[in-house]
Amino acid sequence: MSISHYIRDIGRGKDGARALGREQAADLMGQVLDQRVSDLELGAFCIAMRIKGETPEEMAGFLDATHARLQPIPNAGVPTVVLPSYNGARKLPVLTPLLALLLAREGVAVVVHGCATEEQRISSQAVFAVLGIRPVGASTSIKPGQVAVVPTGVLHTGLERLLAVRRVVGLRNPGHSLVKLMNPCSTRSAATLVVGSYTHPEYQQSMSATFQLTGQNALLLRGTEGEPVADARRTPAMDVFHQGQMHRVQNLQEGPLTQLPELPATDAVATALYTENVLKDLLPVPTPIARQVQHLLHALKA
Repeated sequence: MSISHYIRDIGRGKDGARALGREQAADLMGQVLDQRVSDLELGAFCIAMRIKGETPEEMAGFLDATHARLQPIPNAGVPTVVLPSYNGARKLPVLTPLLALLLAREGVAVVVHGCATEEQRISSQAVFAVLGIRPVGASTSIKPGQVAVVPTGVLHTGLERLLAVRRVVGLRNPGHSLVKLMNPCSTRSAATLVVGSYTHPEYQQSMSATFQLTGQNALLLRGTEGEPVADARRTPAMDVFHQGQMHRVQNLQEGPLTQLPELPATDAVATALYTENVLKDLLPVPTPIARQVQHLLHALKA
């Protein structure tokens, strides 16, 4: 088996490349995840897709292959929110752990999966470590009110290898879109919601189309520097998907900002202390994050 014929189709430049069908994309990604491709083939695939861009049909196929191979997190129908955390903090503190713990306080099970893809950023995993929340294995059954921090390598080593290409070539690849769409839980019913996030507006359209095409249950928003948490300074638009059907539940906050919340420095210790103080009600929950929590809780009950 080889992916060379796929690379010929997708590697003809932005204007000459041909999009793959869903089954072709699933076959290609399956070989990548099974690590049956050489480093050269993997690099060629990543660069070609970076130039061409992924279609919703291709992303659906990539998801099909990924979901068929993931080591699932047992959640036994427990209402669960999935938070993919791969970007980390650069200019703003990473408040994904705060979102996770606020949801857990409401009795929701939360799966935070991810790995550090950029060494210059502060990851959610670093903040969780300061908070004393350690990573779990894939066989761990998640319970209501629990936050499970799951490294990508636990879910699938081939996926971790795909993401690691960024450290070599310095560019994102389809794996970075894939992890923001996938559901690693054993139950993929309406009781489990994936929080998808994007930074650049064009990804809003492609991610929406992929959620619709795959019939997923999700909430999609423009997150803080690509993280799945609302920007604490301004409420973003939020869309909820139920079996692929999209509903706008939150409009973008318009107009000038009259008051900015007090936020910590971006380092892990300061962010963890801020998170603890908010959970102890010593500091207010930023309004955009409070709204995100309420939309997620409502979507889980719908």
